[in-house]
Amino acid sequence: MNKNISKIFKKEIPTLIVVFAVFLFSFCYAVFGTGEEREESDKIKIVTTTTMLCDMVKNIAGDKAEVTGLMGSGVDPHLYQAGAGDVTIMENSDVVIYNGLHLEGKMGDIFKDLNSMGKTVICASGGVDKSKLIETEASSAVYDPHIWFDVSVWKEAAVYVGKSLCTADPKNSGYYEENLRNYIKELESLESYIDDKLKELPKEKRILVTAHDAFGYFGKAYGFQVKGLQGISTDAQTGTKDISLMAKFIADNKIKAVFAENSLPKATINALYEAVKNKGFETNIGGQLYSDSLGDKENGGETYIKAFKSNVDTIVRELS
Repeated sequence: MNKNISKIFKKEIPTLIVVFAVFLFSFCYAVFGTGEEREESDKIKIVTTTTMLCDMVKNIAGDKAEVTGLMGSGVDPHLYQAGAGDVTIMENSDVVIYNGLHLEGKMGDIFKDLNSMGKTVICASGGVDKSKLIETEASSAVYDPHIWFDVSVWKEAAVYVGKSLCTADPKNSGYYEENLRNYIKELESLESYIDDKLKELPKEKRILVTAHDAFGYFGKAYGFQVKGLQGISTDAQTGTKDISLMAKFIADNKIKAVFAENSLPKATINALYEAVKNKGFETNIGGQLYSDSLGDKENGGETYIKAFKSNVDTIVRELS
């Protein structure tokens, strides 16, 4: 062999070996991935609308699913409009879960389209006994969508969602069933906490005035008279007459506090506070309640249970 060719050959062999090794590694990684990635790909992809549903589903699905929530903390689901990115996320998922009862009022057509595509779409309120739903004043065929404010109703929704996940992902049904049982136990503990805490507030002081009429289920379940400045949907407008009438009600009943909500601007509650002063009575703005959205880790209330406890603690403290 020519000496020059021999030298070149000897110099190039190590380089060729390295190039081949890199190619082989890249090929194997692309085809087979890491064990962790293979495990991730086995998980079903679930998309939820509200923060309350996202928390519920994470409790039930555990580490057998990738759960994505479309709405973040403080987002108003009544007014939420899904963008093109949201639609893509839902189309690429295995399961979509929404509250229903027109809570996600701007997204109704999207859910219909996903259904027609053969996507598994779960309406959480579909599992609730209709006799437990609150009819609106506008129509007996339209129901209040804020079902999470009665823990007993929310348990029914959780059971329905859990069973639906078992159907959608049968190989993990036993895992989901066990998580569901544990979550129901946690909700039962929450009910005990609520009952014990509300014993501190006399029945005559159980009048709850909030920014919009989100607490109807709470009032029915726990013995409160509930008044909201806006209607059940935040699409409704609040006029000066509404504020004046509510201010008179507060002054006449000497209600100690009114409450803002984390998913709504505080402007109307601030206006109500001033209107009450003009009636010769001074109420307080008794803090902020979690209504149509949970909180975040920084401010607390990032889970359904934490948010509900925070609400009850705030209401009892400010109205006592």
